[in-house]
Amino acid sequence: MSRVAAHSEHGHSPEEVAERLAGAGRSTHLRDFVYGAIDGAVTTFAIVAGVQGAGLPHGIILALGTANVLADGFSMAASNYSGTKAERDDMNRVRAMEERQIDLNPEGEREEIRQILRAKGLKGAVLEDAVAAICGNRTAWVELMLSDEYGLNPRPPAPIPAALATFVAFLAAGLIPLLPYALGLEPAFRLSIAATGIVFFVIGALKSRWSLSAWWRSGLETFAIGAAAASIAYLVGTMFRAP
Repeated sequence: MSRVAAHSEHGHSPEEVAERLAGAGRSTHLRDFVYGAIDGAVTTFAIVAGVQGAGLPHGIILALGTANVLADGFSMAASNYSGTKAERDDMNRVRAMEERQIDLNPEGEREEIRQILRAKGLKGAVLEDAVAAICGNRTAWVELMLSDEYGLNPRPPAPIPAALATFVAFLAAGLIPLLPYALGLEPAFRLSIAATGIVFFVIGALKSRWSLSAWWRSGLETFAIGAAAASIAYLVGTMFRAP
């Protein structure tokens, strides 16, 4: 990356640095959106492809597809809520444990901070000053233990926004394969294939905004994942086609 490109990524004025650090660790729910959108498109189109492969009427595709979008979308959202809440509860448990350890054995916990900072390259008087400064701030003390001893994000995830992000993404992407059938367009299956393929590619391309992959490479990767799942469903459906 050139120096100009690197310079343009973000500013370094005191105000910009303070604002950026204040937002560090906040959840963007990117994983929830991507997970929900890909699964919504894959599972709904898998139903479309499977039923189409079996040669069943379009009404069945709409019924099963709509049921899948609503029921499976809610199920995924509920699962994500439970998983995210369990992650947050575990972090709160570890935080409470560290709070108790600081009260019961402050010197032992201080030694842990010392070793954490020593591993980061601090030593001598600088190391001891840093230990004293961090241990003088109980919140900073606990948060450093959470991040460096347990590998946890000190800012707890939010279960409800995570669940909503998953459900909305699942619903939005999952309805796309059904649109040609709902609107009575023909050839419905080919249009569904094209629309779903575009959704897969767009999801991957948008995902590249938060990665080092080129947008087209990320788009093709997600497209390939979706196409593989749809192909499997269609082939299984053809096995049950009426003679």
